[in-house]
Amino acid sequence: MDALFASPWGALLIFAARIVDVSCDTLRVLFAVRGKRGIAAILGFVQAMIWIFAVGSAIKHLDSGIHVLGYAGGYATGTFVGVTIERMLAYGLSTVRIFSPHGGVEIAEALREAGHGVTEFAGFGKEGRVEMVHVVVQRAHLDDVMAIVDRYDDKAFVTVEEPRMMRGGKVVTREWSISAPFGTKST
Repeated sequence: MDALFASPWGALLIFAARIVDVSCDTLRVLFAVRGKRGIAAILGFVQAMIWIFAVGSAIKHLDSGIHVLGYAGGYATGTFVGVTIERMLAYGLSTVRIFSPHGGVEIAEALREAGHGVTEFAGFGKEGRVEMVHVVVQRAHLDDVMAIVDRYDDKAFVTVEEPRMMRGGKVVTREWSISAPFGTKST
């Protein structure tokens, strides 16, 4: 095994191992923040096991520039891959606030027709009367919500945040489709 890691292929193996371990670590942190301790613990175990081999091999070959580049490049690429996977999973909830001078009622009605729980408010902004729409959705549904907003008021001011706690109300859920491409849902 030492001969393999000493060769240029070793730098590539270190690079690949770092992609996996940093991706696991990125996802571990995100799941931990969202309170999913079991998933976070499993990802942490996998990440630590791979990291031990990757760092051990890199330290043995500190005199090799390609091994050092493999380690650093794997770290950077793993961060990118981990965040990309998290985006594709779109796990969690988002609070969406929509401020529209003229399309809020229509947006709210369209969101209700799509099955979302919606709260409407009347307000007054810098340039006069606004209609405010508040909805909490699964992150996977954000594109659907934004498409509805754009249909009725593509200039609406929209903010999206992650709620820390939620109690009561209604959040639309959809099943993942086995036949659908990764990251898409069936309706």
